[in-house]
Amino acid sequence: MKIAVLPGDGIGTEIVAEAVKVLKVLDLRFELESALVGGAAFEAHGHPLPDATLKLARDADAVLFGAVGDWKYDRLERHLRPEQAILGLRKNLGLFANFRPAICYEQLVGASSLRPELIAGLDILIIRELTGDIYFGQPRGRRTAVDGHFPGDEEAFDTMRYSRPEIERIAHVAFQAARKRSKRVTSVDKANVLETFQFWKDVVSEVGLLYPDVALDHMYVDNAAMQLVKAPKKFDVLVTGNMFGDILSDEAAMLTGSIGMLPSASLNAGNQGLYEPSHGSAPDIAGQGVANPLATILSVAMMLRFSLNQPEAAQRIEAAVKDVLAAGLRTGDIYSEGTTRVGTQAMGDAVVAAVTNNKG
Repeated sequence: MKIAVLPGDGIGTEIVAEAVKVLKVLDLRFELESALVGGAAFEAHGHPLPDATLKLARDADAVLFGAVGDWKYDRLERHLRPEQAILGLRKNLGLFANFRPAICYEQLVGASSLRPELIAGLDILIIRELTGDIYFGQPRGRRTAVDGHFPGDEEAFDTMRYSRPEIERIAHVAFQAARKRSKRVTSVDKANVLETFQFWKDVVSEVGLLYPDVALDHMYVDNAAMQLVKAPKKFDVLVTGNMFGDILSDEAAMLTGSIGMLPSASLNAGNQGLYEPSHGSAPDIAGQGVANPLATILSVAMMLRFSLNQPEAAQRIEAAVKDVLAAGLRTGDIYSEGTTRVGTQAMGDAVVAAVTNNKG
C-alpha cells in the first residue's frame, strides 16, 4: 500500500507528522513517500504542484494531505498560489466525491456553540461534488464590460456549470452512502434563482427514483444553512455542489466543537483518495505545537476504510480517539474547564498509545 504524504504549509507539517506516527503503529505494511506541495513547493520549485509531486500522487493508492496556504503568497498570480495545488490534485486525480462527516463526540458536547440538546448524538455526512461548479467552470477572468450596468468599466466573472454525468455520479454516491446509514438524503440547491441548480435538482430527483428505499428531500442552500444551526440532527446525508458544500461543511464543523475535529475524504471512481483535515494551514499558530491533529488522524481512519480496505485498522484509530477524549485530553480549540490541555505532539502520542493498547 503506497501512500503519498504531502504535509504542505503552516500547521500541515505538524499535524501530518502525528498522523504518520499513528499509521506506523498499526502493524500494516505501508510505503510512505513525502513530497512538497503548496507554498513550500513554490519556494523550492517555483510552482505549488510540481510535476514530481503530481506523479507521486497519481502513483499512490492514497494521498495524506496536510494544508496549504499563507498570507505572504496572496500577492502571487492566482495560478501560483498554494491553494491551486489542492485544486490541481482534485482535477488531475478525478477526485469528484468529497465526504465530510460531522460527528459530535459525547465528550465534546460542551465545546459546541449550540445547546447540548441540539447536537448531542449528532452524526451527519456532507457529500460535496468536488470537480465542477463555479470553481472550475469556464469562461472566467476579468475584462472590460460591454453591457450591464457599467459598460466600459472593468468587471470579473466566473461560470457556474454542471453536466448531467457529474450530477448523476455524485447523486449515486450520496444514495449509496445513505443506504448504509439512516436512508435519508437531502439535496441542497438554489433552484429558485439558478438554472444550474434547477438542473441539479431535476437530475438528482431522477437518480432518486432508482433508490426507492431512500427518502429524498430538496432544500435551498440558505434554508439548509439555517437548519444546520437550528435543528442539525434532522439531517442524515446532505449532497450538494462544490461551492455550497465548501461553505456548509465548514458550518457543520463548528457544530462538533471545532473544525479541528473534522476529517475528510476525496475519492475518484477507483476509490483512490486524498485525505485531509477540513481546516486550513493556520499560519498564525504554525510552529507553536498547539494545533489539533485529531482531524488529520481521523482522516487516516477514512483512508484505511475507503482506499486501503483496512476497516479493522480504521476502527482501532476511531476507538483510540474516543479513548483519548474520554481521558480528558484536549488541545486548545476543544479545551474546557476540568479537562487537560495538551499540545499537538502530546495529543498524537496519546492516540498512538491508545491504538497500541487496543489490538481488537
